[in-house]
Amino acid sequence: MPYPPPSRALPGPRRRTLLASAAGAALLAGCSPASDDPDGGTGGSPSLAERARARAARDSEGLVGRYDAVLAAHPALEGLVAPLRAEAARHVEAFGGGASGASASPSASPSGSGSPSPSASAPVPAVPSDERDALAELAAAERTLADQRAKTLLEMPGELARLLASVAAAGAAHAFLLTEGAK
Repeated sequence: MPYPPPSRALPGPRRRTLLASAAGAALLAGCSPASDDPDGGTGGSPSLAERARARAARDSEGLVGRYDAVLAAHPALEGLVAPLRAEAARHVEAFGGGASGASASPSASPSGSGSPSPSASAPVPAVPSDERDALAELAAAERTLADQRAKTLLEMPGELARLLASVAAAGAAHAFLLTEGAK
């Protein structure tokens, strides 16, 4: 009896599977602000949780600034970049930030000179003139911030850890989408 022919599908997860699982994780965990209890109700240090929440908001604001700069330099990328920028603005709100205009429309002028980058309080770097390079830099920023949040959540109490995990998963999905968009 002959064996059936081998499948032509490549091993590993498919793109749709990755996107669906990342989107599902973000939806299940939610990106809403934590309860009024700053330590997530687990008895952790409120000051540690408050500092982590403030830093996460600043990091997301810096990411929104990067998205704004890319949109200003490459308006043709609006279809891909604007929805991801809107999600980053929602993350700012989820962490309790938003005073610096992160929820402004994507067509607003970039906040390049004073916005923090995902890793520090440095200005947003200049946007590459090539669209692919601009998307690759955005993807790298999303990936770096997602990795940083994944490490931070291990030290955080309950609700804040869940929020960081959700936003880190969304950031990883954004990085994937931006990388695919650069191809």
